[in-house]
Amino acid sequence: MSRFLFPRLTTRSKRGSALFQALVEEARQPHWYLLGKVPDTVDGRFAVLATVTAIATVRLEQGSEVAREAAVALTERFIDSMDAEHREMGIGDPSIGKTVRKLVGSLGRRVELWRDALRDSECWPDVAAQSLFVGPAPSDVAAEHCGQHLRLFWARLCTLSGEALAEGRIR
Repeated sequence: MSRFLFPRLTTRSKRGSALFQALVEEARQPHWYLLGKVPDTVDGRFAVLATVTAIATVRLEQGSEVAREAAVALTERFIDSMDAEHREMGIGDPSIGKTVRKLVGSLGRRVELWRDALRDSECWPDVAAQSLFVGPAPSDVAAEHCGQHLRLFWARLCTLSGEALAEGRIR
């Protein structure tokens, strides 16, 4: 009964939740931080999450209407998550909007970077470094590791239908 009276207060999952959760799991893989040398900090973890989210968004944009709608849902879920996470970290109401807008802008910048990388595969290593690191990558080995794993991630996404991807079945 309460589901009908208070639909926003129930446990019904939000649009884009399954895919977003799958991307969070991808971003939590230790190899990004150990072998890829992405800093294991809030900013470093955000960079990995925003990068895999951007790549998934670009892949969804190439798909069917269902896939393109899933790209919108993924962005909405990303925004919701950033808002909730930063509130939990103690960022207050007056500045939360500005902070979330900055994070969403960072995601948008990454989406553009990955669109470019997919048009010109020679720029892939540079885009990977720009997307994951502030400044240059800590080493050539770390940059190679991250670039290779992002290529593998993209290849995995390309094997999926837009519907499977929208449902978060990325493994």
